[in-house]
Amino acid sequence: MITLTNRSKPVNRKKMTFLESIYIWNTFIGMMITLKHFFKKKVTYQYPEQTRPYSPVFRGVQILNRDEEGRERCTACGLCAVACPAEAITMEAAERLPGEENLYREEKYAAKYEINMLRCIFCGFCEEACPKDAIYLSETHAPAAYNRKNFIYNKQDLLIPNPKTQPEEYAQAKGLREINKKKK
Repeated sequence: MITLTNRSKPVNRKKMTFLESIYIWNTFIGMMITLKHFFKKKVTYQYPEQTRPYSPVFRGVQILNRDEEGRERCTACGLCAVACPAEAITMEAAERLPGEENLYREEKYAAKYEINMLRCIFCGFCEEACPKDAIYLSETHAPAAYNRKNFIYNKQDLLIPNPKTQPEEYAQAKGLREINKKKK
């Protein structure tokens, strides 16, 4: 017999004893494991009052970022949509009109930006592909919904609050990951 690894073990074909054949010993071992876990500390979180600590590499819902002046960072280059392996991101570009300099950083902006959360695999490729740091994965879960249409997030759902008009909401949306990035 040819083996690809050295991990193969010959199968034991010895006759079972009477105790082994009625499985009392195996049942006793299983009950001992259950009894051992019964007295361990519980890892249940009382959700609304207590939140679970997440790993620093946790990837949650995408956020479209703004700069310090409140302008949208996205320039509709489409690199995030191209990098997405699940093809969950769709966007349409538009030209900035005169008088909209306070809304958009560049001449081009994303007029339509949608992410289908049912297709998204939270890989983070969109975040890595963006040259303007316009999209990042936050530390929040996608909320539950009962309708498929509610899982398609448009630009208004994804856009972070304005730092000038809503500083508290802006800081909360930035989350701990951005604070930790600044410390490094």
